Amino acid sequence: MNKYCIITTACNKKEIADKITKHLLTNRLAACCQVFPIQSSYWWEEEIVEEMEYFIQIKTKKSLFETVKEEIIKVHDYNVCEVASYDITNGSEQFLNWIDYETK
Repeated sequence: MNKYCIITTACNKKEIADKITKHLLTNRLAACCQVFPIQSSYWWEEEIVEEMEYFIQIKTKKSLFETVKEEIIKVHDYNVCEVASYDITNGSEQFLNWIDYETK
């Protein structure tokens, strides 16, 4: 069974992205968090919104998904925040071992 995943979320404040990243890493819930500035366009309250956001890609174990999700929601300031998980179906042995070593 595949046991690794990438979890994603996005926020519109760098401070929130940094807080989420530091919290997950400090608590060994993620081996790596990558933050990218992005331009987002989406529907919100019957209008199309366009704004700059920070996309966070979190490398971790699937077994930690629920905890990571809960921690992101605690820190996040959106009413509805993205928390999605994507399986890592293939990866180098060294990379996957590194995720194992660096997370709970």
